[in-house]
Amino acid sequence: MNRQQTASTMNGDTRTKPVLLIADPDGAVVDALAAALEREGVAVTGAPDGAQGLLQAGALQPDVVLVSATLPVIDAVDFVRAVRLARAVPVLLGVGEGHAEQAVRALAAGAAACVARPYRVPELLPFIQAASPESHKVLAVGGVELDVQAYQVRVGGRTVHLPLREFELLQYLMRNADRTVTREQIMRHVWNAAATTSTNTIAVHVKRLRARLGDEDDQLIQTVRGVGYRLVTPSISGNPA
Repeated sequence: MNRQQTASTMNGDTRTKPVLLIADPDGAVVDALAAALEREGVAVTGAPDGAQGLLQAGALQPDVVLVSATLPVIDAVDFVRAVRLARAVPVLLGVGEGHAEQAVRALAAGAAACVARPYRVPELLPFIQAASPESHKVLAVGGVELDVQAYQVRVGGRTVHLPLREFELLQYLMRNADRTVTREQIMRHVWNAAATTSTNTIAVHVKRLRARLGDEDDQLIQTVRGVGYRLVTPSISGNPA
């Protein structure tokens, strides 16, 4: 893929699909990931180092930025900080073995999450799809607000920090508010799995999510016995907060 050509095509009219900027020194990795993501309807461009990555971030205004922990010229932590100071765009840090320190520093600098490198499309897609121009940027159900682009959740105006999987679970439930979603649908859309995720795993994550949201009486996220779960609005459940 001609990454420079791909970048230039993103500066035209209003775009209808999400744009991902990958700042990674391994061109083969970028090309392979770009080919896979473009089949999913994602526009992708790459930058081989931090300096070029910052230039591309300013020119393209990407919806999501993916940066390798091994980024040269401008290191990954400084890159994350610079991007986040300029725009409220989710930045993902690609990490491998031995990158624990960079991960901690990058998260403190404003990274939305860390993802495994080598990169996996199913792990990246939820972030990218959430940032799609066609997606609602803020979801609200009663006193719960979820900002899909900033990866932030507020309950009654109070910020609640959620691990990535619980954030994705809450987002899926909120997008389907007042509808029952089956465990199989949750497996497919949140875990990107057909039947490899146990119902116990889902139940554990729902329990943790309820606790973080203050849903002590299970009135916000209700269990539909033998089927799945339903997130209900205040008009049906009363005050969920």
